[in-house]
Amino acid sequence: MILAPSLLSSDFARLADEVRRVEEAGADWHHVDVMDGHFVPNMTIGPPVVKALSQVAQKPLDVHLMIEHPARWIEAYAKAGAHAITFHAEAVDGLDGAREALAACRAHGVQVSGIALNPDTPLEPWEPLLPELDMVLVMSVFPGFGGQSFLAHTLEKTRRLRALGYAGFVEMDGGLNQETLPACAEAGADVLVSGSAVFGAPDLAERISTFRAAAEAAAATSAR
Repeated sequence: MILAPSLLSSDFARLADEVRRVEEAGADWHHVDVMDGHFVPNMTIGPPVVKALSQVAQKPLDVHLMIEHPARWIEAYAKAGAHAITFHAEAVDGLDGAREALAACRAHGVQVSGIALNPDTPLEPWEPLLPELDMVLVMSVFPGFGGQSFLAHTLEKTRRLRALGYAGFVEMDGGLNQETLPACAEAGADVLVSGSAVFGAPDLAERISTFRAAAEAAAATSAR
């Protein structure tokens, strides 16, 4: 079970300190939301900031590209230090466009490459791609802003992935908190992204420990 707190909810004026703080609290990955102001109506982090993060982070950077034409930018984010890169199905031209982006990930040494699906994007058209994916990111809110409410119907996508025998990482992102995070783990997610529910906690270590225990218990219940 990988817990990946979203740096979007951290204090951007103290990013290096926030990275160290959440690592000391037990985070496994750092989830880095990249928004371009076109694919989503918000702008956040570019390659120079990812490079700066990579120089202080001891844990992997999980870079979520919410941008148009992602294949053009993968080299820059890979060189900046991304361990994992996911790009959106809605931002590429079908399966061929997705394969172009995946090829760029492989060419530039990205260790975990995958595709992200918005809440209203069906999985079925992308199922032929599953053998080529290290990770599928199931969005449980619409991308662009933090603090949104969890959309429970997205759990069906995660369940279907596991029912199909998909053995890669399944990541869920959006609205994960004490109530919703165990449901994600029970459905089969093993990379759990949480922003405000982690960074807004008075005790980060206690919150991450609680989330991990709840997720592992839910996953064990599902396995039985």
